[in-house]
Parts: sequence; structure tokens; C-alpha cells
Amino acid sequence: MPISSPFNPSSPQAQAISNLFILTLVIGTAITLLILGLVLYASFRYRSRPGQGEPRQVFGHRQLEIGWTLAPALVLAWLLALTINTMRIADPPVQPASGLGADPPAQQSQPDLVVVAQQWWWTVRYPQAEVVTANEIHIPVGKRLLMRLESDDVIHDFWVPQVGRKMDATPGHPVLLWIEVDRPGTYLGACSEYCGVQHAWMRLRVMAQPQGEFDAWLAQQQQVPAAPAGGETARGAQLFQDKTCVNCHAIAGTQAEARVGPDLTHVASRETLGAGVLENTEANMARWLKDPQAVKPGNHMPDMRLTDAEVRALTAYLETLK
Repeated sequence: MPISSPFNPSSPQAQAISNLFILTLVIGTAITLLILGLVLYASFRYRSRPGQGEPRQVFGHRQLEIGWTLAPALVLAWLLALTINTMRIADPPVQPASGLGADPPAQQSQPDLVVVAQQWWWTVRYPQAEVVTANEIHIPVGKRLLMRLESDDVIHDFWVPQVGRKMDATPGHPVLLWIEVDRPGTYLGACSEYCGVQHAWMRLRVMAQPQGEFDAWLAQQQQVPAAPAGGETARGAQLFQDKTCVNCHAIAGTQAEARVGPDLTHVASRETLGAGVLENTEANMARWLKDPQAVKPGNHMPDMRLTDAEVRALTAYLETLK
């Protein structure tokens, strides 16, 4: 079951942010209760009584004024120190790493993964392994990876609450950040900067796996899918080449090498379609191909006016890409 609560952090970075938030909330609540208590006390203690004249007026109280000035100043200074320390933990300096998930020694020349935000989906690349996927970030549990975040069009914002802080993806201004998860699981994220009509369905998932499972996934993603032998699957592969699918999508081992839309080399192995709008099932794949605008209005995939037979053939072919 995917989880996404910021109150259940699963990385050192998210834990530091959560701790600071909870502490600030506790301090704010305590101050609110103190003020409320003083107001209620003063309202009762100094309330007007029958026959009582005007109370004695107090025009200054040096000790009290020093106290209510100094106490908040000390609290704010303490919170400032905690905030600076949290910033250091939540966004540690970029240190070098010798390989995917390696403990950083001295300097990192290349990121372990590159995440590119686009309207309205995410490209995820693993440069060292030459793997490209979409909308799902697979990482090994307990290892810190260096991620480069980019945008291809407008300002987006990468946010996976249980994994770390929000980070803007600005066109022409790539940024580096560390990503790390302490326990296995699927962690939901989204673009949190309004970026157009389908901003609400620009979802992503961070999938933290034990090292062995991650290595197996990476090896599987490096494989080139076998060409269909015949039948409806082969017809679907031919349709993919004959239609304008090849103008937007890439599939390793074929002539499709475009990078306008998501790489489909292993599309059937992903959990969702349309950046989270549909569960990735055969029926939903057919539904998406038949009329993508009905599923996700405004997305950049055109309605190809496919016949039912063409939808079945294309679905049969794409379902083999695991």
C-alpha cells in the first residue's frame, strides 16, 4: 500500500524536517495556551465588580517587559539554530560518489540519476546504467544517491513528503540533491508547483528496494525487448512504427528513438499510466490508447482515431514490453 504522510518520514532528510515541524508546532501550541491562559486569568482576576472604582493604573514594569522581550528572543534564536541544522541535514553538501549508491568519498562528477519534469510526467534516467524510465524512481534502501533535477518546459516542483524537502525544477537551471530512503516501500510524490491543466495528475513514485531487488530491476531495465515473432503482437509492433507513435516515443531495439513522450521500452513493468492517472493494466492500456484525452484531458498525446482492432494489436504489443 503506497504511503505518503509527511508525519511518517522514511529518510534522514525527511526525519529532520518532520522533527523541526513537530517541535515548532509544540512551541507554538504552548505559547498559544500560555497567552490564552493569561487572558482568561486576567479577565477573571481583574473583572469589574459592583461598587469597585477604577483599578490602579500601571504605566510600566521593567522586569516584566525585559522578560517578555528576552524570552521570545531566546526561543527564536533556538529555533534559528535548529532550522540551520535541519537545513544542513535536509540538504547536505554534494559530495563525490564512486558509483551508484556508493558512500561518497571526495567528489561526485556525475549524478546517480537524473529526473526531468515535463508537462505532465517525469523522465527518470540512470546515466551510469543507461536506463530510462518514467514516473517511477527505483532506489536501493539505505544508500544515498545524487539526483539531478531538471525541467524541460515550465517551473515544476519535486516533492515526495516522506523522502525529503520540496525542490523547484526550473528550466535551464538544473539542481543537485541527495535522495535516500531507510526502509523498503513505495512513497508517493507529485509536482507541487502549478504547471498547467494536468498539474494534479503529475504524480511520481519513489520505490525503495533491498539492494538485490534493485539490482535485479536495473538489470531487467537494461535488457532490450525481443521483437515479436508474429500474430497480433507483431501487427501491433508494425502499427507502432507506421503510426506517429515513433515521433514521440522510444523503444530500445527499434527505430523508435524520439524523446518527446515517455520511453516505452519497459512500459508494461510500470505500476501506472499517464503519470498516475490509471493503474497499469491491459484494459487501462487499451482505454488510454483509444482516447487519451478522455482519460487525461489536455495531455500532449493526441487522439490517434485508432480502430478497435488497432487498439487491441497495439495493446498486445505494449504489454510485452516488461
